[in-house]
Amino acid sequence: MTVADFFCGGGGFSEGFRQAGFEIVFAVDKWLPAVKTYRANEPGANVIQDDIMRVANLPDKEFDALVPDTDIIIGSPPCQSFSHSNKSGNADKLIGVMLIESYLKIIARKKFKKGSILKYWVLENVPSVEGYIKEKYTAADFGLDGDFVLQTRGANVGKYNAKYFGAPTNRERYLCGDFPRLTATHSDSNVLTLGRVLDSLKKPMGTKPPLVQDINYPDLYLRYDEITDHDYTYEVAEFEWKTAKRLKQDRGYMGKMSFPENLEKPARTVMATMTTSSREAMILGFGTNRYRLPTVREAACMMSFPIDYWFLGSSIGIKHTLVGNAVPPKLSYAIAVAIAKEENLRIPNTYPKIMHENMEGFKNLNGTHFEIKKEKPRRIVSKFKYHVPYLIVNAYRVELTNYNSDFAHKSFDWTAEIHHSQGKNKAAKYTPIKIDLLIPGPFKMEADRFLNSLMDYSYETYKFQEIYCMTAEDRKKLNLMGPYELLNKIKEFIVNTLPRDKWEQKVAVPYFGEVLNIPLAIALSYYVLKQYTDNILNDGGDKYGCGNS
Repeated sequence: MTVADFFCGGGGFSEGFRQAGFEIVFAVDKWLPAVKTYRANEPGANVIQDDIMRVANLPDKEFDALVPDTDIIIGSPPCQSFSHSNKSGNADKLIGVMLIESYLKIIARKKFKKGSILKYWVLENVPSVEGYIKEKYTAADFGLDGDFVLQTRGANVGKYNAKYFGAPTNRERYLCGDFPRLTATHSDSNVLTLGRVLDSLKKPMGTKPPLVQDINYPDLYLRYDEITDHDYTYEVAEFEWKTAKRLKQDRGYMGKMSFPENLEKPARTVMATMTTSSREAMILGFGTNRYRLPTVREAACMMSFPIDYWFLGSSIGIKHTLVGNAVPPKLSYAIAVAIAKEENLRIPNTYPKIMHENMEGFKNLNGTHFEIKKEKPRRIVSKFKYHVPYLIVNAYRVELTNYNSDFAHKSFDWTAEIHHSQGKNKAAKYTPIKIDLLIPGPFKMEADRFLNSLMDYSYETYKFQEIYCMTAEDRKKLNLMGPYELLNKIKEFIVNTLPRDKWEQKVAVPYFGEVLNIPLAIALSYYVLKQYTDNILNDGGDKYGCGNS
């Protein structure tokens, strides 16, 4: 049976069908590195670089001349605007919807044309896309003649996780269209783990074994020197991994994530970007207090690409994008196998090796030296908002922020706030004034002693902003205290002063007609931070006096 692949990317969706014995005859993508990668690994297919929205709206004669009739159509419209990692899921969905509807229009034009041979079609995307795809589309919805209705919710539509089909990644995707029921090959008891992926490839720049067995395709062996994009190290700078660790394990209102990655579970969703200092960053251990990013080959194996699949990109970033944007071939293979069984087709019982062609411009990253990034100073108008680290008690946290500043005129205002919970309906912010009167005397005395020690760090607010914008290395060299250092000092003070069994002790704080039962650890942190911002920092220390808040 023949297959056409739209938004083909680097070929992950087609690769699963190739392995199952299908004939890939046509593919299209707008991005040149994806087209080149596809051509190199699927040399028998006619792959073109084009805009799917343009293709979908071609006149009939041009459309049929360009797009062949096939038994199967597969497609994975770009999902960035629907991803929860993009602006916390609030990115503009308009272009994403237009791309999806262009793909569906192509399906409709092929499915409802006279003499159609199209039997199966599949759309793959992130789970949140479900709410943006209608259950049915009429001809009029697509601006086409006729009275047909395209149904998108076939019997087997739903969410599928690639880890249950053999891919060593926890990657959940939404499939809709017309296709047979998929059969899972793995359960939670035998999923492939990230650790097994790394062990199978061996450490980059380490001892080189004579042969490497593919963790995803056990009958595929390659000599170590035949494996591309693996024998190098991309080390993450200290300022980057510290930021990533803080965002993963101390986000304030979000759950903790492993740092470094948990090797005993399937890999998290592989990202399309080489992020190193974000919550989503995938960071591996690399010696004592040293960390690295996965190699392109490791990421590709997490996605279940075979080790003889090559990625044509002029840079490491492009190669990671080719991998991260792909459909995991193992998930695609499950779809292909379901169709093959429905059609009583023979499925190859061994992995069919790739016969590469069109390799002009291929750049192998093996042996490449990547310099560790140097932290750069921030812009003077950079914003700050973070809480006392690893101090969240009963969903309360104390934050330091400069968000109330007049950034246009570079007039900076650093303030202390108490935050509680999260979400539109639950999140709350408090800024009580007389909290010092409610803190037990012995702890307030210790707090005042601590505040006196901070007099060595009394700055004007503009200077504090300048210090924040310096690199961590420069702050350390000049013995300056910025907002992160201040919050760390407050955390140390709480740990050393307040017994752990008293952290949750309630402090009744009157606040605009209500009474807030704030944990003592939070109340004490807020008292210290507010004293610093109000009396030491904002006035340059001239008016400091404990107990006057």
